[in-house]
Amino acid sequence: MLALGIDPGSAICGYGFVEQVSGHLLAKNFGVITTSPQARMQDRLLKIHTELDALIKNFQPQVMGIEKLFFGKNATTAIPVGQARGVVLLCAAQNNLDIIEITPNEVKQSITGYGGADKAQVIYMVTKILNLPEPPKPDDAADALAIAIAAGYEANSLARRNFLET
Repeated sequence: MLALGIDPGSAICGYGFVEQVSGHLLAKNFGVITTSPQARMQDRLLKIHTELDALIKNFQPQVMGIEKLFFGKNATTAIPVGQARGVVLLCAAQNNLDIIEITPNEVKQSITGYGGADKAQVIYMVTKILNLPEPPKPDDAADALAIAIAAGYEANSLARRNFLET
């Protein structure tokens, strides 16, 4: 199974494709979609949609994991991130992708075994789980890979549960 993880943002939108092959997880591709803060918001959102749609069509993942919004302290960033998240969800719907929404703490729990892990711990574990020669850069791409891993685990768990229930 190929899982796509998305760390949504209007300035930097991280993406990561993780595939399970013979019991191992492999990073197939990862990076970021960046937009200019000087560009109009609708143009920034269009760029995210266009580039993400091309990635989905090229790699054809079976599931997309996306981080749930959580803004305890900085609510002013919630609106543009929410707009980018909406574009990502639209793109997933247009490509008939199953969506797994996951909180940051659930991602940390899935990757490190501890929901309160810090960013350095998550990046370290992503590097080890995917057997990467060096930590993925930038952090938004590393976060997206972590989301893809966690979403892949969740999708496999759901598939097993559904299989056992039939």
